[in-house]
Amino acid sequence: MTENPIAKAAEAIKKGGIVVFPTETVYGLGANVFNIDAVKKIFKAKGRPTDNPLIVHIADRKDLKKVVEKVPAIAKRLIDKFWPGPLTLIFKKRLEIPKEVTAGLDTVAVRLPNHALARALIREAGVPIAAPSANISGKPSPTEAAHAKKDLVKKVDYILSAEKSKFGIESTILNVLTKPPTILRQGAVTREEIEKVIGHIEVSSLKSLKFKTIAPGMKYRHYAPEAKLILGLPEEINKLIEKYQTKKKKVGVLGARENYQFYKKANRVIILGSSRNLNTCAANLFKALRDFDRFNDVDIILGEIFSEKGIGAAIMERLRKAAQ
Repeated sequence: MTENPIAKAAEAIKKGGIVVFPTETVYGLGANVFNIDAVKKIFKAKGRPTDNPLIVHIADRKDLKKVVEKVPAIAKRLIDKFWPGPLTLIFKKRLEIPKEVTAGLDTVAVRLPNHALARALIREAGVPIAAPSANISGKPSPTEAAHAKKDLVKKVDYILSAEKSKFGIESTILNVLTKPPTILRQGAVTREEIEKVIGHIEVSSLKSLKFKTIAPGMKYRHYAPEAKLILGLPEEINKLIEKYQTKKKKVGVLGARENYQFYKKANRVIILGSSRNLNTCAANLFKALRDFDRFNDVDIILGEIFSEKGIGAAIMERLRKAAQ
């Protein structure tokens, strides 16, 4: 009898376990959103601070009524355009959603993933699934099952494997309860794409936040490789390579194909892709950061600054967090 991986994973969720599963953004680490003990296992496995809220994943639009009080008109327009897909929306939560999921807030982050296995798992489990990325907290998010296995294999009940994640960076998080709506995390759906649907939106500045964190990724250091990451323009990086090598440091560079000629003196160079195709660069970002850890042969990583148009804003948000 052939084992059904989705059934196995769903059974683990039903029994209060935690499961690694694929999405189009990154791999997630999920539990039954209504099972407090299971949700607590996510935080323990990741080493994740409990004041960092989780995203609730649903399989169908009708599942929204299980987790949110109401859907504002502006959210309906975004749902019609971007769901299923890599856009997470902030709503007022139903009382049934445990405070452990929302870090004690009265709001909840929800998305409908555009990945057949993810939605099949949620349907088979019969409940919405609360899930952050399937990695040790603070480290680069996993875009391949192998990444999640390396971080969590002995800490989870099941790993549902699939192909490499399509987008390679997490979903955009948009708070539709503010006027105008506010991006809390840049992601695979760009500001420009959202504004075409609902008009002007704001982008949160972490330095200006004077309230509790209301979405994942807003407070703590994220995505960081083992070696220190420093960001600069290509011509600056070229000078920094010599500076650090003079100090007997081994230097790695993370950059675009067009600027490879600046980096030939580096000890290791990892190219994300062409700066003319930032979608490819975004998809390769987390794997590249993990590859520096895997090779473990540099003391300093010099990361190239990318254009912040479109998905470039999400790339730079993650590089800045990794360099904190």
